[in-house]
Amino acid sequence: MNKNLKILFIVIILLLVVINGALLYFVLNYKNNNQQNFSFLNLNSQNDLSGQLKGIKKFTSNDEFKKYLEEASVSSQTGYSSTVIREFTSPASNSGGEFALDDLGSFSESTGLSTGSIGADRVSETNVQVSGIDEPDIVKTDGKEIYFSGDRWFQPYRQIPVSVPMIEFAPDVNTEIAPVPPISREIKNGIKLVKAYPPADLKLDSELEINGSMLLKNNILTVFSDDNRKIYGYDISDKAKPAVKWTAEAGDNSYILTSRLYQDKIYVITRNNIKYDQPCPYEPLKIDGSGVSISCTDIYHPEVIVPTDATFTVMAINPADGKVEKTVSFVGSNSQSIIYVSKDNIFVTYYYPGDMVRYLFNFFKENSDIVPSWVTDKLQKLQTYDLGSQAKMAELNTVMERWISSLNDDDRMLLENEMTNRMQTYGKAHRRELEQSGIFKIAIDGFKITANGSVPGKPLNQFSLDEYNGNLRVATTVGQSWFGMVGGGTSESANDVYVLDKDLKVIGSVLDLGLTERIYSARFIEDKGYVVTFRQTDPFYVIDLSNPKKPELKGELKIPGYSGYLHPINKDKIIGIGEENNKVKVAIFDVSNPSDPKELAKYLLEEYWSEAVTNHHAFLMDSKYEVFFLPGGKGGYVFSYKNDQLKLVKAVSDQGVKRALYLNDYLYIISNEKITVLNERDWEKVNDFEFYSVQ
Repeated sequence: MNKNLKILFIVIILLLVVINGALLYFVLNYKNNNQQNFSFLNLNSQNDLSGQLKGIKKFTSNDEFKKYLEEASVSSQTGYSSTVIREFTSPASNSGGEFALDDLGSFSESTGLSTGSIGADRVSETNVQVSGIDEPDIVKTDGKEIYFSGDRWFQPYRQIPVSVPMIEFAPDVNTEIAPVPPISREIKNGIKLVKAYPPADLKLDSELEINGSMLLKNNILTVFSDDNRKIYGYDISDKAKPAVKWTAEAGDNSYILTSRLYQDKIYVITRNNIKYDQPCPYEPLKIDGSGVSISCTDIYHPEVIVPTDATFTVMAINPADGKVEKTVSFVGSNSQSIIYVSKDNIFVTYYYPGDMVRYLFNFFKENSDIVPSWVTDKLQKLQTYDLGSQAKMAELNTVMERWISSLNDDDRMLLENEMTNRMQTYGKAHRRELEQSGIFKIAIDGFKITANGSVPGKPLNQFSLDEYNGNLRVATTVGQSWFGMVGGGTSESANDVYVLDKDLKVIGSVLDLGLTERIYSARFIEDKGYVVTFRQTDPFYVIDLSNPKKPELKGELKIPGYSGYLHPINKDKIIGIGEENNKVKVAIFDVSNPSDPKELAKYLLEEYWSEAVTNHHAFLMDSKYEVFFLPGGKGGYVFSYKNDQLKLVKAVSDQGVKRALYLNDYLYIISNEKITVLNERDWEKVNDFEFYSVQ
């Protein structure tokens, strides 16, 4: 590297540490990975958060798609090094257990399935985001049978007690004592079908040879394999002899991201990593060996070029026979993707970075006293050139090198300090230009894309999105992706809530919640939003969304720790599950007065972690008995929330506790080893059933 280029990199490093390392990352990626292209969308400025990516249309030919890819190529390492589907992590669920928020915004008690006299009448369901839209999980029940997929490679932590007879040895005899062979437990890997009701009759009916999350509809158990590659449709009419009715497998370069069960259809979302030499046709799924073919002319794309290295396909599948009835495909990026499903629409997000050339041009334009006019003129023209991003970055390097090399040592030292300080200020004001999340909206009725848009920053997970009265509410963190990438950064992260209309145009926003922090949970309940951010304390924010065009921060509560999962008791009371001082924290929040939220009760468990903090499926609420369940590392816990107080009413010390469900007045606590049944009237053990066998 020559002297001038070294000088260039020194300046850019100093400049970019301040803006969280983003531009430096792309410059270095260009220098070290010159085979990769980077193309960035000209983003809306902070003062124009329209969220629009203009129109959408399908490609007309393979050549048009290839040309689009040439202009839109993006590194797979934009911010995070691999695709992360954050379906079942942390914040805000919407329903499940006993209370569920329906699309009208009211809470209703769910009694589950009506199973008649041979099954339970009151049946819990998987804790899901939207009432009536089921999500895959490792436990399902129909009121008579429990279907459970335990850990794939489970090893028990304790041995079975064994009685060993005492042996006396003569003191003068040197005797070697043979070691007692260990007692082993055989924990099979397959999904277990357990007769569950009545609890006195607990027994294993059969076991499948696979593991994975499940959806249950009538007598069809749909299983999604742990490797996100295969789907099995089992006929479970005969519980003792379940039979594979159909199978599906992801095609080459395709992966199953998530699924939903709604109105007798399973909606499966896949991602396909694009082959640039032959992007189409591709097969997102093969059903019983027959592929579902997607051609280039089947794929939607925004009229504006967006970074693209993957395509997404949403499929409506009949669970009875596995037949794909409808498909819709669109372009996106192979980074963080989040899927949220309402009763009307499916929303898919994808992340992409900002236009670094434009960002740097605007900085110099605002700070024209430290840069010669010919540099800003060059950068302004560079934005208009019909060049790929790689060529633009090369030209940017040339311009910067020419400028820096013309300075003497004194001027370079002055510039170094001025840019560091000014960029810090500029970065805070313009951080929303560095990263965006695109959003596609697919109508379930008609199965077509009806809108696309974007918001600054990244949503945390599916519960950061919520559709209400035709508007989409989205909570995002801005600036977190690049924090610490290059020696740390001083630009503050921020957290925002945006309201988008039916066309995914931003119509309202609340900005700058929890500066320097990131979102740990979010929850939208009717016309209110709840956001928890965290760094050292737990700001619990209450947002009034009654006027979608003018959302307003109404209240804030600062308490130790954080809540990673929020679950409503009703519209005025919310349970928070999180951590404080390395212990699992349970809290009840009173939000009846949005301007003055309160923490009514708090309980710290002697646990370092609970799956309920990061996976809403692990949480169960039973409003009849005013209790909720959550698993921990040492066992399972049942809390009462009666009279706004938290009381631990039952602890079950089984290792590997995963889930709980209720059938009538019995609570079934399910672990990798066994099922324990408790009577909810007095919390006495009724029965238990062990999965393992002693050899």
